[in-house]
Amino acid sequence: MNVLVTGGAGYIGSHAALRLLEDGHAVTVIDDLSRGNQGAMDALEGIGSDFAFVAGDIGDRPRVESLLRERSIEVVMHFAALTYVGESTQQPLRYYRNNTASALALIEAMEAVGVRRMVFSSSAATYGEPPPELIPIREDCPQRPINPYGQSKLHVEQILADYARAKRDAGQDFAFASLRYFNVAGNDGKLRLGEDHDPETHLIPICLAVALGQRKAITIFGTDYPTPDGTCIRDYVHVEDLIDAHVSVMHALRPGDARAYNIGIGKGYSVREVIDACRRVTDIKFTEVEGKRREGDPPSLFADPSKIRKDLRWRASHTSLEKIIESAWQWRQQHPRGYGR
Repeated sequence: MNVLVTGGAGYIGSHAALRLLEDGHAVTVIDDLSRGNQGAMDALEGIGSDFAFVAGDIGDRPRVESLLRERSIEVVMHFAALTYVGESTQQPLRYYRNNTASALALIEAMEAVGVRRMVFSSSAATYGEPPPELIPIREDCPQRPINPYGQSKLHVEQILADYARAKRDAGQDFAFASLRYFNVAGNDGKLRLGEDHDPETHLIPICLAVALGQRKAITIFGTDYPTPDGTCIRDYVHVEDLIDAHVSVMHALRPGDARAYNIGIGKGYSVREVIDACRRVTDIKFTEVEGKRREGDPPSLFADPSKIRKDLRWRASHTSLEKIIESAWQWRQQHPRGYGR
């Protein structure tokens, strides 16, 4: 199958490209490298028999149309997005332009060329702050984002749903699935790819950077949440399990499908629990400091993944938080400055 992976130089997108190449698919990556890594693309060279990387913006519709035609793309796996909650509250227009408007241009390019399947990497941030009785979160939980990042993702889900409905009514089927997930960690088992963001805002890689002496301390943003230890609770899924879900959904899509799945392990961990697990894995008692809450952070978010388990028999194979962290720690020890740094 010929697959276009948008945002494929990023942490999650590059793991998707790797898995697809190893499965024998022809893979084209488009990424503007504003947040992605050329090093991830270099690591994919020689894997599989048909790989192409294009440095470009998915909002450039003419260029994307040409790429879809030239590479005979059959399905799009869409990861390209800005993903920082705090940044989205400070720069909302940037997030709506990059995440929503660019996705619209991508869908328009797909329509022009006749590409009729998309697996959309959405977000649990579309749920906002569900009441405690709705956690763990199912797919029918009301979607009420509390930050521009979550809203920008929900807009894309709504565009896809409206477009798919219109195509069905016209007898021209379009299929898509929105995958909503929580925190992601780890890396591929052979340590070819890892997590390298700039700036880095994710808890586990920051903890590992502190353990390596690259940062002075880990800051806990808020210790007064209505949770057992006062810190936020999140679901952590291994990146390989997440990609396995994307690939399973890609193969399952049928004409006219409009699917949504939550991806996770079905259990949440608090910030303090993650920090303590990182200390155990690294065997380094690094420093923590307490800070104020970040705007737009709900107290508790974790998934009920029973729907995708029932429909596709998907389930996370990595369920130990310490094992997930150990995977990330192994790569970080070999690449203390990330890709080529």
